[in-house]
Amino acid sequence: MYEGKLVFSQLIDHLPMHTFRRSVARYDGDRSVKSFTCQDQYRAMAFAQLTYRESLRDIEICLSAQASKLYHMGFREPPRRSTLADANETRDWRIHADFAQRLIAQARQLYADTDLGLDLKNSVYALDSTTIDLCLSVFPWAHFRTTKSAVKMHTLLDLRGNIPSFIHISDGKLHDVNALDLLIAEPGAIYVMDRGYVDFARLHTLHQAGAFFITRAKSNMDVRRVYSAASNRENGIICDQIIALAGVQTSQHYPEHLRRIRFKDVETGKTLVFLTNQKSLHAATICALYKSRWQVELFFKWIKQHLRIKKFYGTSENAVKTQIWIAVSVYVLVAIVKKRLGLDASLYTLLQILSLTLFEKMPILQALSQAPTTSDDHALDNQLNLFTS
Repeated sequence: MYEGKLVFSQLIDHLPMHTFRRSVARYDGDRSVKSFTCQDQYRAMAFAQLTYRESLRDIEICLSAQASKLYHMGFREPPRRSTLADANETRDWRIHADFAQRLIAQARQLYADTDLGLDLKNSVYALDSTTIDLCLSVFPWAHFRTTKSAVKMHTLLDLRGNIPSFIHISDGKLHDVNALDLLIAEPGAIYVMDRGYVDFARLHTLHQAGAFFITRAKSNMDVRRVYSAASNRENGIICDQIIALAGVQTSQHYPEHLRRIRFKDVETGKTLVFLTNQKSLHAATICALYKSRWQVELFFKWIKQHLRIKKFYGTSENAVKTQIWIAVSVYVLVAIVKKRLGLDASLYTLLQILSLTLFEKMPILQALSQAPTTSDDHALDNQLNLFTS
């Protein structure tokens, strides 16, 4: 019989806790704390994410029911819901944001060699945001509309492994295009985004930084054609042109030439017009890169369905951001464990297994390696296996 650690403890062992302690010290998170430390708070909230707890009372009851095993999970005593609520309200959310960013850096290194199937050495990112609706009377600080509150999760997804490399949480009123101001452009990287991010002054800033962008052109864009390259209509490429902006303001905001590709999707019959400053890649590759932007939509759908970021355990801005960042870190942690252990199962499958085995004393590799590599339940897992090999 295996007499080692609980599965939960083995999972937590993959975390760089020395980094977590530095984040706690940076924001003085354990000041005047006698028993329930920031590490205890993180463990309790991570447990809630992994086991799909609905409320603070739910967390308290479930952990108290396993009181004999809490010491082996790292708890000195069963956490009370009032203590956990106070921690989420008062302890700086940036502790968990910094820690999640460190995990993201580790995960990106592990998935850096992931093949995009496009014979590209460039880093490829998809930029988008998702809105999480909230109740106005309960979350009045999250300004969105006159009758509704919301927070936005602006995310830059690294398509090599579908790891979020940048996340910014704002109220619902912040327009998507403002996220471009927060990015530190990576020279040579390709940023794929929808036409909500078309702001030529900001796009020119990306261009000057040596980065590339691919987006959709707006229908009312005022341009003049400079040159037309040969195109292959059999591949859906209707035209491949070099253009110059002809608008009074747009030509000043982006004085360089751009590339415009008109593409007809054979499957749907829709015609799409792409705009990019990448002039060396084949037109079909540009179209394929934009199609890969759908991965960020799947990421948002996935975390909303399988992590607790739609129902919150607290109502303050600090509590909401704390919960979101811990949810992100749990997502990335399971992705790291999947890669380190060489598992073929989807992230969805691994989370389902972990939700049932956290209190078991068995090797984590044994618990997770028993997972099927494919799921028969396509209705529940439709297109959401972001880490399927």
